[in-house]
Amino acid sequence: MRRILFSALALAPALLGAAPAARADYPDKPIVMVMPYTPGAADVLMRALSEHFQRTLGQPLVLMTRDGASGVVGMRSVAASAPDGYTLGQTPMTAIVVQPHMVRNAGTQPENFEAVCGTNENVLGIVVRAESPIRTLPDLVAEGKRRPMSFGSPGPNSLPQLGVWRVQKATGVEFNHVPYRGEAPHLNDTLAGRLDFSAAVVSSAAELVQAGRMRLIAVFSNRRHPDFPEVPTAREQGIDALQLSQVGIYAPRGTPAPVLDRLEEACRTGLETPAVKAVLANTRAPAAFVPRAQLNAMLREEFATYGRILRELGVQPE
Repeated sequence: MRRILFSALALAPALLGAAPAARADYPDKPIVMVMPYTPGAADVLMRALSEHFQRTLGQPLVLMTRDGASGVVGMRSVAASAPDGYTLGQTPMTAIVVQPHMVRNAGTQPENFEAVCGTNENVLGIVVRAESPIRTLPDLVAEGKRRPMSFGSPGPNSLPQLGVWRVQKATGVEFNHVPYRGEAPHLNDTLAGRLDFSAAVVSSAAELVQAGRMRLIAVFSNRRHPDFPEVPTAREQGIDALQLSQVGIYAPRGTPAPVLDRLEEACRTGLETPAVKAVLANTRAPAAFVPRAQLNAMLREEFATYGRILRELGVQPE
């Protein structure tokens, strides 16, 4: 019995030492990347990043679409997954900082995730039809104080709509919001003159702007859109309306720090590759790498901010 006990004690340090070695082998199988929206530009970006992950980590990202409820369905599945680094999700911040205030028991609050990295920004802005006399954001505000004006957005309490809400809050102007399902319908109604302007993701309206059918008059970012460097931000035009839409990669809460470190570094270096840069340029979604610590802090701050905004708007969770 004593010999068995001594053998077990002698073996214990070896067993304890084996755990870090196993973590060092991460990843030893493909990593599932949950895409919580219908396939689009984000999938193209993740496929380009997958090639980089294969080269640097030895394992690819396998995309799995789980859309529904404005990102809640897919990101809830990520939050409920094992925190081992083999299930991640890529999403704009909406599903984590806005939807939990609107959907009861959403399960996608910031505390359910560990940020991996920020990848790119969906720059938001305001567009008018080309024939409109409105050329700047102050023009729009002045016109809105002279007469009733209506605008469209891709949905109720969407980030583009909240960008306009910030304009209203900063200037005292009132606009009539008409929510749509998606971008194309409200952009078409603005083109047809049924709406005065649209609040949209700039990439959705970019072709219309470049074709000379619409005019981009402002962006809600803290930087100008690289495809439209002549268009100033709202703040540059004297109106404090900053509305970011940072896109990022997230893991379930409890994912080990060494795993997150490897994923963050793969993300950072991946965004610097020519292939990924080309994808982001083609989709007009500027690269915006954000370290995981900074992104976690941003999630908490934005979650609290949207809670205040939505309460002020009278939004109740359903």
